[in-house]
Amino acid sequence: MARDELRELKVQLQEQLDKGFIRPSSSPWGCPALFVEKKDQGGKRLCVDYRPLNAVTIKNKYPLPHIDILFDQLAGAKVVSKINLRSGYYQIKIREEDIPKTAFSTRYGLYEYLVMSFGLTNAPAFFMYMMNSVFMNELDKFVVVFIDDILIYSKSEKEYEEHLKIVLTRLREHKLYAKFSKCAFWLKEVSFLGHILSEKGVVLDPSKVKDVLNWKQPEIVTEIRSFFGLAGYYRCFIKDFSKTAKPMTSLKKKNAKYLWSSNCEEAFQTLKKFLTSAPVLAQPNVAKPFDVYCDASGNGLGCVLMQEGRVIAYASRQLRKHEANYPAYDLELAAFVHALKIWRHYLLGNTYHIYMDHKSLKYILTQPELNMRQRRWLELIKDYDLEIHYHLGKANVVADALSRKAHCNFIEARPTVRVLCCEMDEVEIPAE
Repeated sequence: MARDELRELKVQLQEQLDKGFIRPSSSPWGCPALFVEKKDQGGKRLCVDYRPLNAVTIKNKYPLPHIDILFDQLAGAKVVSKINLRSGYYQIKIREEDIPKTAFSTRYGLYEYLVMSFGLTNAPAFFMYMMNSVFMNELDKFVVVFIDDILIYSKSEKEYEEHLKIVLTRLREHKLYAKFSKCAFWLKEVSFLGHILSEKGVVLDPSKVKDVLNWKQPEIVTEIRSFFGLAGYYRCFIKDFSKTAKPMTSLKKKNAKYLWSSNCEEAFQTLKKFLTSAPVLAQPNVAKPFDVYCDASGNGLGCVLMQEGRVIAYASRQLRKHEANYPAYDLELAAFVHALKIWRHYLLGNTYHIYMDHKSLKYILTQPELNMRQRRWLELIKDYDLEIHYHLGKANVVADALSRKAHCNFIEARPTVRVLCCEMDEVEIPAE
C-alpha cells in the first residue's frame, strides 16, 4: 500500500476496533486486505480479498429476488418510502467457531471479523434470508426487500401511515438500524436498483446510465463483456438490443480475431444513444390481459409485451447457429416460445393474446401433423391460456422492428391499441 493508504488503514482499523467489528487474531487463516474506491461518497473502503476462503466454502443457495418481479409489486402505488440499513452486513454476528476463518492480514497485524464482512461468498444469500424472514408477513403486500434496501409502497396515504409504522416496528423488534441520510419518505417516485419507479412506470436512472455513456471503446474481449454486463442490465428498455449488439458480440466468439470495425463502433455508440432515450415502461396489472407481439427474421427473434396499449418490456435475441436453417414457420414459432419462456411469470395463469404475422400459426393448437420440434414446443404452449391472432407483417411493427431494420411511424395495430415505433437505424446489483 502507498503511504497515504497506510495512514487511512490505521484510521479504519481503529474505527472498526472501537466499534467492536474486528479484533486482533492469531488465526491460521489470513486473506489480504485492500482498498476500493467509494463511487458515491468518495474516499476508500477497507475490503478483504476472500477468494481463497470462498473457494473452499460450501455455498448457500438461498435465491436473490428477480428484479422485474420486485418492480411489478409497485404497480399502482401512490406513495413510496425507501429505507437503507446502516452497514447492513455489520449488524449480523458471526458464529464464534467461524470467526478465525475471516482473518485478514495488514501491515499492522492480523485481525478477524466478529460481524459479517463484505466479500464473503455467502453474505448476500444469508442477509437476504434474514431480511425475508423479518418481513415475511409483509412481503409482496406493501414491502419489497433487496439485500439492505427496503421499499414500502401504498395505494393511499392512509394505508401508507399504517404500513410505515409496521415496518419501523419490525426493524425495532429485530434491532436493525437504518441510516437516516439514505432514507426517504412520502415519495411519488424512488430510485431503486438503477431505475426510477413511479406511478407512471419504470425509467432508467440517469445517474446510472452515465456510467455507460462515459464508457471508453473496448480494447479487449474482457472489456466488451464488462460493457454488456452493465448495458445488458437495461436491455428490456431497448428495441432490437441483440441485433444492435451483434457486431460486438461476434468478437466474443471462441477463436475470433479481435478487430474493432466501423460496425462495432456504430453498434457501441447506438447502444449508448438508446440508453439516453429509453422509454417509460408501464408496470403490469396481473388482473388484466396481456398482449404479446412476436416476429422473426433471418437476423433474430423479437417480442414485445404490452397491456392496454403501453409497452411493459422488449425482448430480442440473435438466432443460434442451427436456427438459421429453420423454415419461416418454425422461426415464427421460435419467437412465440421465446416470449413464453422469458415472460412466464406474467403469462402463466393469465389470459393473453398473441399476435404474429404467419397466418398458419393461428392453427398450431389444432394442427394434426407436426414435426418433433413443433410437438415439443406445443407441450409448452398448452400450459398457457392464450388466443393466437394473425397480423400482417406491416401491422406487427413493434416486434418486427426488433428482428429487422424498421422505419415507421404511428400504426393502428388494432382498434384498442396504438403502437409507437420510432425510426430505427441498423443497429437479470452488487451490494456494498
